[in-house]
Amino acid sequence: MPAIGLGVYLNDECAEACRVALQNGYRMIDSARYYKNEVQVGVGVGKSGVKREDVFITSKVYHPDYTYDGTAAALKESIANLGSSYYDLYLTHSALGGKDARLAAYRALLDGKASGMIKSIGVSNYSAKHIEEIREAGLEIPVLHPFCQQKPIVEYCRKNGIVVQAYSPLVCGALDNPVIQELSTKYFKDPAQILVRWSLQRGFVPLPKSSQPERIISNGQVFGWEIEPTDMAKLDALDRGKEGAVTWNPVDVD
Repeated sequence: MPAIGLGVYLNDECAEACRVALQNGYRMIDSARYYKNEVQVGVGVGKSGVKREDVFITSKVYHPDYTYDGTAAALKESIANLGSSYYDLYLTHSALGGKDARLAAYRALLDGKASGMIKSIGVSNYSAKHIEEIREAGLEIPVLHPFCQQKPIVEYCRKNGIVVQAYSPLVCGALDNPVIQELSTKYFKDPAQILVRWSLQRGFVPLPKSSQPERIISNGQVFGWEIEPTDMAKLDALDRGKEGAVTWNPVDVD
């Protein structure tokens, strides 16, 4: 899995954003059925000139489709939308829907993997208890868990060898925090680069989102420099747990 990817949540210029990202070094794109732009992801990859096998593409099934047959049908439609024979990673989008529905959807994805339509399976917006359901059912543990800046989930994933992706790493554009501004000045980097770099140094896989070519390029220029440990600690201290979520956070559902 690449170290950084392009998020395309509700991006009306998705195809162009994907083209720009791929032509400027990105090799991962994170989409979802809920975003309604899987087709545009495929178009953008095609226009980029980068080979399909060199791009790591993710999508997600949304909880209204959480039955075995519903998820299987959703996966087939996602494949057709992308215009490819497979996804590198396919996730359940949240823990909504209840235990039986979650497990039914997950079993459908396992069968999708067995048939070659998915290379890896993951979950999104799950807590540790939801992942434990999978283990207790005797099913293969997911390889990836995107998160909402919640340390207990991160600790659980690391103990169990699950890669953690960070969506909304730019805190939905709320970059005016004094600490972020201070470090931006110190390192001669823009605030978004500070946040993406923090994610990388914490061992996460950030998915910054933008439709603006200059921002897409800038968000990827986060290698070849590091944030010092004392400054990482300042950023760590900004964590407010669940209160700090900048988008939906359904990890506590039953």
